Amino acid sequence: MSDSRGDRRWPVILCFVAALMLAIAPMPDWAVPFRPDWVTLTLIYWVMILPHTYSVGSAWLIGLILDVAQGTLLGQHALALSLVAYVTVKFHLQLRVFPVSQMTATVFALLALYQFILFWINGVAGINAAAVTYWGPVISGAIIWPVLAMFYGSVRYRVRG
Repeated sequence: MSDSRGDRRWPVILCFVAALMLAIAPMPDWAVPFRPDWVTLTLIYWVMILPHTYSVGSAWLIGLILDVAQGTLLGQHALALSLVAYVTVKFHLQLRVFPVSQMTATVFALLALYQFILFWINGVAGINAAAVTYWGPVISGAIIWPVLAMFYGSVRYRVRG
């Protein structure tokens, strides 16, 4: 008999691995500021759907992996993803029943919170960046959210036991 709980986690883990790969994949210079925050979008979805399985601790771990993969300050993405995961867990029951337009606006706000935390940490560390590097991922992530949520919704049926 196989461990069905472990089997249900593999599709979610593969979604996070794919998001991490998309976060570090090379892109043309003009498109880099508009790269969606794949990891943040993936985290928002799975924390909203499975808050007892994926929460602040898994966000912290994924954030540390993202910090190492991107070569940023260690703990920068971990802190930002943990705060986004906390807000998502806190309001996951309300978020699940939102229509697509309201969910997209909420995801826009969560992505803006994520980028504000990164902006604040970079400011404290003395790292300057153009405004488009903070607002580009927020706008592109909000645009791509409905399609990504539909895709993850199809993956979600594999997670159910």
